Amino acid sequence: MHIRMIWFLLTVFLMCGFLGCGQTVLANEFSNWDVLLKMYVAPKTIEGIPLYALNYQALGKDPLYKTVIADLEKASVSVFKTQEEKLAFWINAYNIMAVKMVLDHYPVKSIKDAGGLLSSVWKLNVGTVGGKERTLNEIEHDILRKMGEPRIHVAIVCASLSCPDIRPEAYTPERLHEQLDDQMKAFLANPQKGLQVDESKQRLYLSSIFKWFAEDFEAKGGVRQFLAKYVPERLSAYLKNDTFRMSYLDYNWNLNEVK
Repeated sequence: MHIRMIWFLLTVFLMCGFLGCGQTVLANEFSNWDVLLKMYVAPKTIEGIPLYALNYQALGKDPLYKTVIADLEKASVSVFKTQEEKLAFWINAYNIMAVKMVLDHYPVKSIKDAGGLLSSVWKLNVGTVGGKERTLNEIEHDILRKMGEPRIHVAIVCASLSCPDIRPEAYTPERLHEQLDDQMKAFLANPQKGLQVDESKQRLYLSSIFKWFAEDFEAKGGVRQFLAKYVPERLSAYLKNDTFRMSYLDYNWNLNEVK
């Protein structure tokens, strides 16, 4: 038994030498982020908008926050075996980096204040993920959108009141589809954020997100057909009825912050 244990430890040591054990974290390991979300995300109504909001100051002071950032820096982003693993990782990474952008420039009224006249906040280097400096634009447009999953648009959160709510838990590969479906239903059920209906005028008011990223829904039948699956039957009928014309809600970029 003693010899077998020595052989096992030697094997592990050799594998770590080749694979870099201890230098990377599991790509889908966001347990510390999950803890922070559960501690610092809470229901709130801000400027008349009900949402789950984040206590940025308290989260930024928590020692776990630095651990989360450090884990992302050394994460291996080439080990994903499934679409769900890759999606969950990069959704979490985007949300963490959006929070980091706010905290790096705190206090701000809006995440957009972190940028400037000549430097869009979305194009600024926000931090290191997987050993490479990243921007929020890169994560969203060059990685997540190219994966063909339109539900990402209710999961990634740009730190603003009109954004989809930040979920009080981390995304996981095992529960990803359940989480994304729940996010879509919750977003559309919030008339201040996702969907309003004016029956008398036969008009639908949707989040501007569905205008900005309409092309991402085309392969799934288009925005209206796609969203119809996530609302009650009466609203689904309105979405499928072309006589109900579409308009878009104003977008509030103020910070989704609990104070």
